[in-house]
Amino acid sequence: MSTTMKIAWTSLLVGFAVLGLKTLAYALTGSVALLSDALESMVNVVTAVAALIAIRVAAMPADDNHPYGHHKAEFFSAVLEGVMIIIAALLILREAVTGIMDPQPLQLPLMGIVFSLTATLINAVWSRVLIRIGRRERSPALVADGRHLFTDVVTSAGVIIGVGLAMTTHWWLLDPLVAIIVAINILWSGAQVIRESLSGLMDEAVPPDTLELIHHVIVVTGEGAVEAHDVRTRHAGRATFVDFHLVVPGETTVFHAHEICDRIEAGLRQALGEVRITIHVEPEHKAEHKAADIVFD
Repeated sequence: MSTTMKIAWTSLLVGFAVLGLKTLAYALTGSVALLSDALESMVNVVTAVAALIAIRVAAMPADDNHPYGHHKAEFFSAVLEGVMIIIAALLILREAVTGIMDPQPLQLPLMGIVFSLTATLINAVWSRVLIRIGRRERSPALVADGRHLFTDVVTSAGVIIGVGLAMTTHWWLLDPLVAIIVAINILWSGAQVIRESLSGLMDEAVPPDTLELIHHVIVVTGEGAVEAHDVRTRHAGRATFVDFHLVVPGETTVFHAHEICDRIEAGLRQALGEVRITIHVEPEHKAEHKAADIVFD
């Protein structure tokens, strides 16, 4: 079983544990704010299942119907997560409005805070693990899940503070007001997740620092070539796609041109990990000179 699969399964178990703690906190107190926290954790469980499925699909090898692989499956998971976050926020807003119209005193608020705080600490640790491993394994689904959990940690902290203030001041209107703040924050988080996932589905280029690294590798490993132009990149899940035109001197043999391409490909794989490379070799009269992306000395 791959690292991403193990992490996805663990995320599901953590999600169920946190959901149980937050549901218990709400059941003990009747707090709308704690209910909002529990609803967000329910979204975490659903999206953990979606991420698990997406990672399994993304890991499938290329086939006749999907010659470039199944990497984009993870972006669909991240989009679903964004949609679920927004739905949870709308549900929270509905409950908060009801609470504002008829604020109720909280039952056993201290016990509720203890259970909610425990769940928040678990999420804080796990969100850092997800983001770190997701970036290392280049898994958009894990990174999206980790960022959502981190948002959950921040909002949960706000909920705990709000419930604590309501408990000490007996101003019970604070409870639904905190829930509204949580819902607005969750809406923003969901919109960000969707935006980032759609950029991957639309074949957005790699970040500038990664593109700079690609250019550097081509310069270092492309000795014997004249220039490289029309460098294009995109990313899909863990895979980075790179294609460009490589201009070689007119007298270069096919064998020598192939050797240059092999060096460049090896360098890019070492620098980027999972990468798909397409190099179109051209004779010297095809050089674009000043318009080229890379000109070799």
